[in-house]
Amino acid sequence: MAEAAPASSRLRVDLHSHTRHSFDCLSDPDEILRVASACGIDRLAITDHNQIGTALALHAAAPGRIIVGEEVKTREGFDVIGLFIRELIPKRTPARETCERIRAQGGVVYIPHPFDVARSGAGDKHLDALADLIDVVEVHNSRCLTESVNARARSWADARGKLHGAGSDAHTLAEIGSGYVVMPAFECSRESFLAALADGTVAGCSRSSPLYRLVSTYAKLRKRLPLPG
Repeated sequence: MAEAAPASSRLRVDLHSHTRHSFDCLSDPDEILRVASACGIDRLAITDHNQIGTALALHAAAPGRIIVGEEVKTREGFDVIGLFIRELIPKRTPARETCERIRAQGGVVYIPHPFDVARSGAGDKHLDALADLIDVVEVHNSRCLTESVNARARSWADARGKLHGAGSDAHTLAEIGSGYVVMPAFECSRESFLAALADGTVAGCSRSSPLYRLVSTYAKLRKRLPLPG
């Protein structure tokens, strides 16, 4: 077994977050970078819903800090995240095709909150159908209301030998860094990331207050309503 990387060379990586370019978030991208740095997150995956432009722009500005991602709403209705992608995958693309497109770009197939059925979790049926394409399962999502939901994700991942991921799923600045993986440094590539994650540990496992979901509801309404004046 390879020796673990020294603690000084390990990174805190939050693998799931959103900016104001998600339909349910109002967070400014520049402020996200500032807050992530202030709370000790070394790398942050920007995984806006069905959007990739902001992640690409932030990566161009801070390539050593940002992982480009997208949270795709599949045709079947559940979410799949692609990490290290370069091209948008359209909303309502079938789930298997979504995963294949992620892989074709040299990306990582990351399944978020798989057993949170209130938030477009995949559930056993869809997970089993995609098991051959799944790289990482999110075993800690800070927005899950109960730890049992995360525990089910961990059990599914362990039973099938899948790597563990963790993310804050931040839709507000205050949530950034509430879930992350501590892992060795890696290059901006699928192979390097997966090798490092295999030597990683899920950490920062706090759960966000349910009140933050109300902020997301407000964000949805605010974007639908016309601006005054």
